[in-house]
Amino acid sequence: MSRRTAGHTLDSDTVTLRVAGPVDELAAELADRAGSAVHPYEVAALLESEGLTGEQIRERYGHPDLFSLAEDLYRRVPRSFPDPPAGADAWAPDHVRCMLRGVLFALPGLAYLLVAPLLRGTGAVPGLVVAGLVSWAWGQGLGHRTYVRLNAGRREAGLVLLTGAPLGAALATGSALAVAGAHPVVLWAALAQSVYLAAAGVLLVLGRERSLLAVLAPLAGGAAALPWWEPGPLLRIALVLATVAAAAAVAAFVVAGALRADPAGDGPRVPYLPSLPYGLFGLAAGVLVLTAGAGHPLAVVALTVSMGPAEWLLYRFRGLSVAALRASTTVRGFVLRTVRTLALCLGLYLVPLIPAALLTGADPVGLVALAAVLWIALLLQAFGTAWPTAAICLPAAAAIAAATAGPAWSSGEGITLGGSPWPWAWLVCTGAAALLAAVAVRLLGRPSAHV
Repeated sequence: MSRRTAGHTLDSDTVTLRVAGPVDELAAELADRAGSAVHPYEVAALLESEGLTGEQIRERYGHPDLFSLAEDLYRRVPRSFPDPPAGADAWAPDHVRCMLRGVLFALPGLAYLLVAPLLRGTGAVPGLVVAGLVSWAWGQGLGHRTYVRLNAGRREAGLVLLTGAPLGAALATGSALAVAGAHPVVLWAALAQSVYLAAAGVLLVLGRERSLLAVLAPLAGGAAALPWWEPGPLLRIALVLATVAAAAAVAAFVVAGALRADPAGDGPRVPYLPSLPYGLFGLAAGVLVLTAGAGHPLAVVALTVSMGPAEWLLYRFRGLSVAALRASTTVRGFVLRTVRTLALCLGLYLVPLIPAALLTGADPVGLVALAAVLWIALLLQAFGTAWPTAAICLPAAAAIAAATAGPAWSSGEGITLGGSPWPWAWLVCTGAAALLAAVAVRLLGRPSAHV
């Protein structure tokens, strides 16, 4: 089906300019640029830029003036509005940084290989577990508040860390002493662990991953030599304490540098409450991971290392979501693309954990379910949705912890996520992951979430 106008034909599928005279030749020549015009005046400006004179317009094209020719061309050239060129991906991940963070999350565990023989019989382990949970919860909340203050300026973020990091270390150490008693070994072990976690949190939040890797290098070297070399108690302690001291010194140096930045001026007061759900999620995640580690510590090491690829996939989800938003013409189409993107990123994260679970002797279903909970929760938090993650993860962690510590399994066959004969733990995690996925589709399926 087509309609004929003076000098050219408009077809329903394609538009063809039929050259029949000078004006048609000009229309064909300028079609790519004149097609996007929304008013004849834009075509007139284009003709002026081409250097057409009044004499050429009258003698060659048979029009009395520039605007008459522009109106004729505007009618002849069909409207076409090409998509703007795609810009740079604002969510392109830093591959090296993401992989490095996964390694940095796992390397501190080598310290426990060095000090484990020195902690036997001291009763320090329960205190270290509680201190670790407090540090994780505090670190998540402090990290969120620091990122919020970074929007105001680096100095403002440094002020948050200057008081928040030491306070978190003190609270974690005090929690360990309250649980395990004020034994000197408990005090020094909990203090070292808490100071390191606080210092590492500072360096990670301020983007100093390479500095933290340099701090951990001697510790990693000493732990790697253990199968062939016995360093002795003093050297074991020295390696750990030197690492803690170096981490604290570098963190203090970085915070001091941040404090020297120009102040942003008086701004609105930032409330503490928005950081609370991030801390609650950190507590829940810590409980879930420690419960899993009670059965298969090596599986938890694999899960910890996977946090680097997990962060990389969080960036990819955001980039793919922006691309899906540009490609979608309806809300329903965008929701479907969101579901597909979520399934793709989650699958890429979970599939490598299956062989990791099998190699470590863990239950792959349990490890995958736990990993799904953590990744979807982190995804929601990356979009500023924190309370639903805390509301779902906290009861799940409490249910698994209560069942693990329950008297019915006091014989040592405790329910864990790794290799447990009882499906309770992975059923809880699977249900939590399903709820989190539903929340993610509902909230992230809205175009406004990605603007």
